[in-house]
Amino acid sequence: MRGWHSRGYLPHYDGGEITQFITVHLGDALPKMVVDAWKAELAHETDEERKKQLYWRAEKYIDRGYGECYLRLASVANIVRDALRHFDGVRYKLIAWVIMPNHIHFLLRPMAEVELEDIIHSIKSYTALRANRILGRTGKFWQEEYFDRYIRDLDHFENVVSYIEWNPVKAGLCTKPEDWPFSSRTAGTLPASH
Repeated sequence: MRGWHSRGYLPHYDGGEITQFITVHLGDALPKMVVDAWKAELAHETDEERKKQLYWRAEKYIDRGYGECYLRLASVANIVRDALRHFDGVRYKLIAWVIMPNHIHFLLRPMAEVELEDIIHSIKSYTALRANRILGRTGKFWQEEYFDRYIRDLDHFENVVSYIEWNPVKAGLCTKPEDWPFSSRTAGTLPASH
C-alpha cells in the first residue's frame, strides 16, 4: 500500500523507490504495554513527532537487551542475515544492516512495483519459521509492527548508515563496528558512498 498507512499502533510510509530505514524487534523485546504508555505520554504530539519519539525511546529500551535475545545465537542470526541478503538486487537494494541480540536494523530501497510491507512480511515470515524450528519453539518470533523512516536527504542517509554500523558499539556489545560479526560493515556489503 503506497503512502501513509497503519497496521496497528504505528504509522508506516511506503513511498515506492525511496530509501527506507527499518527496525524490527523480536516478539519479547519491547512489550506492548510499554509502547502504549509511551503513546499516552506523547498523545499531544504531532504524528511525525510522536513517531520519532516512539522510535528513539524504543531504541534506548531494546539496546538494554530485554527478552530472550534469540539473535545472539549465530545459527539464528545467520538465517536473518541470509534472508536480508537473499533478495538484494531483486526486490530491493540492501544498503546497510545489523543484527542485534533482540532486533535488526536495515536500510534499503525497494525496486519498482515492490511494496515495502511485502518485503518486511517476506523477511519476517521466512526467518520466524526457520528460527522457531532451530529453537524448538512455536509462537510469535517477531513483533507484528516495525519502525520505518524514509530517508530525507544525504545527511540523513549518512547518519542512518552510521547509526546502523555503530549500534553494537553504542549498546556495549563490542568496541568498534568491525568487531560485530553480523553487520554489513563486517560482511563487506556496505558501499563506500551513496
